[in-house]
Amino acid sequence: MNSTIQLIIDDLSTVIFGKQQQIKLALTCLFSEGHLLIEDLPGMGKTTLSHALAAVLGLSYQRIQFTSDLLPSDILGTNIFDAKEHSFSFHQGPVFSQVVLGDEINRAGPKTQSALLEAMEEKQVTVDSVKHALPSPFFVIATQNPVHQSGTYPLPESQLDRFFMRISLGFPDKQAEKNLILGLNNRNYDDLPVRINPEQLAVIQKEISTVTISNAVVDYILELVAFTRQDNHFVNPLSPRASIALARAAKSWAYIEGRDFVMPEDVQAVFPSVTDHRLGLNAGDSGYALKHVPVSL
Repeated sequence: MNSTIQLIIDDLSTVIFGKQQQIKLALTCLFSEGHLLIEDLPGMGKTTLSHALAAVLGLSYQRIQFTSDLLPSDILGTNIFDAKEHSFSFHQGPVFSQVVLGDEINRAGPKTQSALLEAMEEKQVTVDSVKHALPSPFFVIATQNPVHQSGTYPLPESQLDRFFMRISLGFPDKQAEKNLILGLNNRNYDDLPVRINPEQLAVIQKEISTVTISNAVVDYILELVAFTRQDNHFVNPLSPRASIALARAAKSWAYIEGRDFVMPEDVQAVFPSVTDHRLGLNAGDSGYALKHVPVSL
């Protein structure tokens, strides 16, 4: 594994115990220039992971707490009249940050959710017909409470598809939870070493684009996607956008593992996180496709 990336994972593991797989998936999403959705119960470490990730990568960070009365202008910013200058000037909202945490995104109404999702897609916001570019890199981590909880507005399928990956942290194991009770995790994010800067992150993303993916591995991806379109088990078949995301994520995973080529195991490692939320079924249902599509390389 790339030594710098290993250091990043080790640092994050001092904050989130026993979740190396989820940390690697979060980095895979960032290196693939996608946006991440974390779905879990409250109190599982979603916000902690987001804040620590920004600290280690040396990126500016803003948190937006989504509530039922949050307005799009609270996120994007608004024009305010300057009586002294007799003109309007734009005041940026919290979305103008390199890492934006949209906490409990499904507690806001659809209009406010759409404002953030539009910014994610276009990497710019438009206020009063004027476009304002967002900083680069621009990485959104949204957290979502399970939809059965009260006061939640489920994201529609078309908006879920905007998220490159969805992960769940899950309960910690017994030892990890004991360490949390004893307060052994590092919660002072300012103490975390900054391992890379935005320029080095851009270099990593450029190198990942050169990772080789063979025709045989692409055919494997196509067989997986085709299976979801032909089998009645799946509510929403995977789109070409999902196919492209799967290939990009597999390249990033291979890079993190220290290789410059993609193996079928890389596709399998990222397949659930890339596809579960797009398939419209519960977490882990994508395993059905992996079991029924053999690797024929």
